[in-house]
Amino acid sequence: MAKGNLLSVREDVRVLDATLRDGGLCNDFFFTDEFVSDLYHANIKSGVDYMEFGYKASKDLFDPDKFGKWKFCDDDDIRAIVGENDSPMKIGVMADVGRCDFKRDIRPKNESPVDLIRVATYINTIPVACQIVEHCHKLGYETAINIMAISKERTEDIREALDIFGQTPVNTFYIVDSYGAFYPEQIRRYAQMYLEYADKYGKNVGIHTHDNQSLAFANTIDALPEGVSYLDATAMGMGRGAGNCRSELLIGFLKNPKYRPEPILDFIEKHMLDMKASGVQWGFDIPYIITGQRNSHPRTAIAFQKAHRKDYRNFRFELMDYD
Repeated sequence: MAKGNLLSVREDVRVLDATLRDGGLCNDFFFTDEFVSDLYHANIKSGVDYMEFGYKASKDLFDPDKFGKWKFCDDDDIRAIVGENDSPMKIGVMADVGRCDFKRDIRPKNESPVDLIRVATYINTIPVACQIVEHCHKLGYETAINIMAISKERTEDIREALDIFGQTPVNTFYIVDSYGAFYPEQIRRYAQMYLEYADKYGKNVGIHTHDNQSLAFANTIDALPEGVSYLDATAMGMGRGAGNCRSELLIGFLKNPKYRPEPILDFIEKHMLDMKASGVQWGFDIPYIITGQRNSHPRTAIAFQKAHRKDYRNFRFELMDYD
């Protein structure tokens, strides 16, 4: 049953800013402290509920000299920006299964400025994802699970995954359109399926979209009336490949007066335009349309862009050969 419409004010809605985390994939997480601090304060003023600072990646797997500090999200680096975070906005980080040392690098909640740990997993790594959720819950954190690349998975496998995660203490299931392949009608069906299990186990449902087919915003707000309540967005849509649902679009759309787009617009004017002009690449473009339509990982489109190719027809046929 629908839980409102596009004009409703839903008190359960939460906006999560993922600019540093998904956007960091565009520039290897090399953000200045001024950029991060200004984004933090802009998000607070805009009514954003969560700000995801980046990944909890293992320094044994990733060279700290080749990535900015938000690839690793040390608690001290976050605290240098937020202090004691004397604001209603919560702080999040992502633990990517197979790329983090969660037992070593995630400290108890009472020693950390972080509130939320989002666990990113594929279907075939669910057992480890459950371990991370259980571990972080025992440490006092709120948790969410992002099952990635579901456009490539069988419906029965997704259902089984939701049933497994439903029996863990995780707080939120996330619908993740990793390849920007979904259309609104499909998103509504996935939202209904996720909410079926969320209602069964007492969880929330969120959505994280990509803009390969210029549908990130449409897919996000189409999930909203179905009952999805946690909504991801990034400033100017900054994110890997085609990018994500734009914060300025989403916050400007939501009817709750607590959300105000003007501080995000000021942040974009001050920081994002220059970053784009400097050569950092993201956003809707023809190669990403093609990978979205082919339900393919954006890495091929990113390589196409880096090679300064323009032979779009050939690229499309190359992807067809992968099917």
